[in-house]
Amino acid sequence: MKDLMGSAIWDYFHNENPEDLQTETSISELDELPVEYLFRDFEEMNDIEQKALKLSQGKTLDIGAGAGSHSLYLQNERNLDVIALDISPKSIEVCKSRGIKKAVSENMLHFSEETFDTILLLMNGTGIFQSLNVIDIYLEKLYSLLNTNGQVLIDSTDILYMFDKDEDGGVYIPAEGYYGELDYTVHYKGESEDPIKWLYLDFNTLKNAAEHNGFQIEKVLQDEDSYLAKLTKK
Repeated sequence: MKDLMGSAIWDYFHNENPEDLQTETSISELDELPVEYLFRDFEEMNDIEQKALKLSQGKTLDIGAGAGSHSLYLQNERNLDVIALDISPKSIEVCKSRGIKKAVSENMLHFSEETFDTILLLMNGTGIFQSLNVIDIYLEKLYSLLNTNGQVLIDSTDILYMFDKDEDGGVYIPAEGYYGELDYTVHYKGESEDPIKWLYLDFNTLKNAAEHNGFQIEKVLQDEDSYLAKLTKK
């Protein structure tokens, strides 16, 4: 991994000639992602993010923390005990520089220091699950990291709207696999990461997988095609 996302976050924070990130998926064209968006404060966050941060309580693990904006809010404004976790070393260095007291660069599957009252996975948190073939591995890990009365707050988007429709309203989706399984590629300053697997889940598919792995699930907010879900232990 070249850690291009982390490089962009690092460059922006240190004012080292940052440029916009570019992202693309196997079903969408190149799109610009301004790095400053990753540094937004609470008032600039969308309704799903704000709702998740308001619902957070107790000892919290922020998975896929990026530049640390969610963790920073929970630590400084909500006075919660938060760990920012991200696979990107440079992102975690920036989290620490921004004042986050606990920040760890680690794959969530290898992280096992303690258990939590709240686990956050935001900005299409289901993406980290990669594909339906391995989703059970990630849900089992989340279950092991969660306290008995804890909660997982996770968001995603049903991307069915991105596929073409016929005259009768039917949708043309791939014949093989689940339509939310995409290849996701990041570009920055003329370099490209190797494509990674990224998973967008409709609520019912997440519900089935969560219940199969010992969770109860509740949809707490719907915003057009996106939603926030809360998972708790049965």
